Formats: sequence, C-alpha cells, structure tokens
Amino acid sequence: MQNEPNLSPPLSQGDVHASGDRTAPHRGRHERAPGHVPSDHGPPPHRPDRTPPGSNPTAHEEGPFAEFGLPGSPGTDAFWAAARTPMSVPDGDGGWRTLFLWRGSEAGIGFESWSPPVPLRRWADTDCWHAEVRMPARLRVTYRILAGDAAHADPYNPVGAGADRSVAATPDAPAQPHWPVLGPDDVLPLPSARLRWNSARLGGRRTVRLHPAGGGGPVVLLLDGDDWLYLHPAMAAFDSAVAGGAMPPVTLVFVPAKDRAAEFGCRPELWEAVRDELLPLVAESGVTAEPDRLVVAGQSLGGLSALYAALAFPDLVSRVALQSASFWWAPGAMDLADPLGGPVGGAVAARLRRGADLSGLRCAFDVGEHETRMLPHCELAEALTEQAGATVRVSRSPSGHDRAGWRHALLRDVAWALA
Repeated sequence: MQNEPNLSPPLSQGDVHASGDRTAPHRGRHERAPGHVPSDHGPPPHRPDRTPPGSNPTAHEEGPFAEFGLPGSPGTDAFWAAARTPMSVPDGDGGWRTLFLWRGSEAGIGFESWSPPVPLRRWADTDCWHAEVRMPARLRVTYRILAGDAAHADPYNPVGAGADRSVAATPDAPAQPHWPVLGPDDVLPLPSARLRWNSARLGGRRTVRLHPAGGGGPVVLLLDGDDWLYLHPAMAAFDSAVAGGAMPPVTLVFVPAKDRAAEFGCRPELWEAVRDELLPLVAESGVTAEPDRLVVAGQSLGGLSALYAALAFPDLVSRVALQSASFWWAPGAMDLADPLGGPVGGAVAARLRRGADLSGLRCAFDVGEHETRMLPHCELAEALTEQAGATVRVSRSPSGHDRAGWRHALLRDVAWALA
C-alpha cells in the first residue's frame, strides 16, 4: 500500500504455521476471541526447480506438475489449455506448496507484503516459467506477475483485484461470503451518487462516492475509499451482506486519500474536515444517511487514524472497525530505517497510557495471522483500549498485510460495531 513501510517478514528456513479461529463473536466487554498467534518465522520464497539442467521433461509420462492436477508436458498447447493456477498440495508440515505459472519471457511474482518477490524459473527450453511457493496454513494474498517494467494479473487465475492483480488462497483459507469473484477484465460497478469535496482544511478537491446499501442508514466511512472502489468490490459485498441479513442497511461513504502519510497520522486536520466539511455535504446530498451512528472503517494507517479519531473526537467517532492498524506509528517513525522497531504501540499506546475514558466506544480490532511484526503493536493497543473501558472485539484474519485477507473482517466488524 502506498506510503507504508515494507512489512514483508525476513526470509528463514522455517514455516509460518497458523491454526485456530479468532473470529468468534464478542460476547461481553472483556471477552476476547480465542486463537493461536503464529511464531515469528517468514516463508521461504520458493522451492528449487526439481528439473536439473539438460533433463528431458517429456520423460515424465504424466507430466512434472501432475501432482498439481496438470498432466502433460509444459509448454505444449494442451498443457496451457489445461493450466489453472495457483494450485496447492500439502507440504507435509501443515502448510502448502503452491504452483504458479507464466507463459512468455522471464518474470517473477510480487506478493503484497507477505513475502519478498519470488523469481519464476524456466522449464527447459519452453515458454513455461514456474515457481513452487511454500505457503503457511490459512493464507489469502494479493500478487502480481512482474515481467520487465510491467505488472500483470495472473492469466490462469480467475480471481482478480483490479486490472493488474490476482488473489491466491490456500485450500484451508476460510471463505469470504458476500465478496463476488471478479477477474482482472471485469469492471467494478461504481456508486452513482458522488460529492465534490473542496476541503479548506486538507487542501484540494476530491471526489467522494456514496452508496445507500439496502436503501441507506448509518454512515460508514471507508477510508482509502478508492481501493474499496477499484480493487475490491466493497459496494457489491455490502449490498449482499445487507440483503442476506448479515448487517442493517448502511450508507457507504468512500473517502479517498491524497497523501496517506500526512492525512492518516495522528493529526486533527482530517477529522476536523470530516466533521465540519464532509458530513454536512453527505447530509445535503439527498442520500439517506444516519450520521449519529457513524462507523469508521480503516486499514493500516487508516486504522491508526480511526482509533486516533475515537480518542481525539469522541463526540464524532464512537464506533470503529480496524484491520491491521499501524500502531507502530509515532512522529518521525516513517523516516527510520526500521519504522516498526520503535516503542511498542507507538503514539496511540502512549496516549492511552496517559488516561482516556473510552466507555462509549465499540472497537473491533483485526490483524493478519501472518503479520508477525505487527502483532505486538496491535496486541498492546487492543489491551489498552479495553482497559480504557471500550467494548472490544479482537480477531485474526488468514492473511498478511493485505486487503484481500481483510475483506471478511471488514463486513463482519462493521456489522458488529452497529449492533
């Protein structure tokens, strides 16, 4: 994500193993969902090519990738006609070996935060490039094929995230109800209602789109709104959740960011602008909305900003849904060689320790199971928020620092915030 530090774990020869489900509903102010936090290991990027140089791939009668359900010789028309990736098989240690393919010239795989780039290796002298990537249990991750200076969606994967990204999931990753499967060539529908927000406090003009899911209701501010409009089909997902009875009707407000690092730090300007400029525009728009039950949903730096708003503007923000909030943040942290290496919990933890009454706050925290360096920061912020009197829900998603893995938590936790 733009303006975020590199959250990829360091490479090691160990695997990340994650088990258990930390998404059980919250049943009381101090109850925390059970689960297992994985150990601090990063995934090795890929397995070595099993074909020595000069070998004859046609010597394998069933084909070298038959265990992945792909018979035949790599590079043939029949092979490419049957190609579907990524495909996974158990690795014997509780995780998975996952096959990725690319047809053409030299390329690699760029994962979103979970792993450093992985090179693809050519099969003999064919046009088949491949990698077997070791993945932990319970993982959903966004990736791109990087060829030269261009990024591409995986042409053999029907699950896309925008025009140049795809989504991989291990077979044991939980389903994401309500999120439609869209390929890279599909055009996401956009809300018809939009506002021109000329912000005196933030500077510049931005387009804010509104969508009354189920006819409209409490306002849900989706920070990083453009990502939820153009990469992940939040409008369709919320419509489905409302229609299926998983949440009440809501009015979605997709709030774009011009400079995430500047706007989502612990500064008051954004929330003064939301209170004094944006919400009055929403009220005048003619779209049904209930701003008195406002929910703020934010991820990463957006999640940091949402909890800051609950601390600094309690009369405005009393319901928040956070995914992988950047609680490592403190003034100047982003300029450091290791932004996550500072005091645990960053500026938010320091403020909470000084004392706060959050008895009016409902706050849902979620973070990826595989975000090993984020977990200490998030765990401290969760504990201090609960100690300050907030009603807290804690869960872990099967992902790294990646919107593809947070999607189910977004719907579930917005619904919980409105309960």
